[in-house]
Amino acid sequence: MVNITRAADLSAIGANGGGWTAPVGTTSPGDPLIQPTGLWQPIGGISEDGLTQGFDEDSEEYTPWGYTSPWRTTITKSVRTFGLTAWETSRTTVKSIQYRIAEADLAPDEDGLTTYAETASPLPDRRAWWFIVIDGNVMQGFYVPEGEVSERSDVSHKQDETAGYEWTITAYPDTEGNTVYHADRLPATPEYTGS
Repeated sequence: MVNITRAADLSAIGANGGGWTAPVGTTSPGDPLIQPTGLWQPIGGISEDGLTQGFDEDSEEYTPWGYTSPWRTTITKSVRTFGLTAWETSRTTVKSIQYRIAEADLAPDEDGLTTYAETASPLPDRRAWWFIVIDGNVMQGFYVPEGEVSERSDVSHKQDETAGYEWTITAYPDTEGNTVYHADRLPATPEYTGS
């Protein structure tokens, strides 16, 4: 009889989590258990949809004459993205990300009024990003050393809906050629008892 090994604690549910951003070049917090500090600024409340880790890949298949299936495949595109909706739209860090404006330019005047303008020619706004996903004792951390909001969705201001900034963040390669660094706290995989 076949012995099927299962362990419920090895599955993951995004029960909780968070996101932070910092200037490009800021080192990773390194451990999902450690509260990011220093230059790391929180994104705050994220919608119940949580964090979406995206994989966008294309490949080229090479099928030799006389075969009907390829004998080699080459990856021609490999993009990593993270998607989320930031609900704390009044948080200075979040507004800075949404409108590509430096946080210092969002300081209120002596009357408490903050004014800013959106440019028709936005410049790149690359930042470092740190995301964590928590499920009890299972924790996953994703460090993006250089990423940018590449897509923004419309913002609804309605009586029966929380306004949110929905972003897709594209990870770019760092000097080592890496786009995302992982730091996981996971339970040990049970020993396989099959033959």
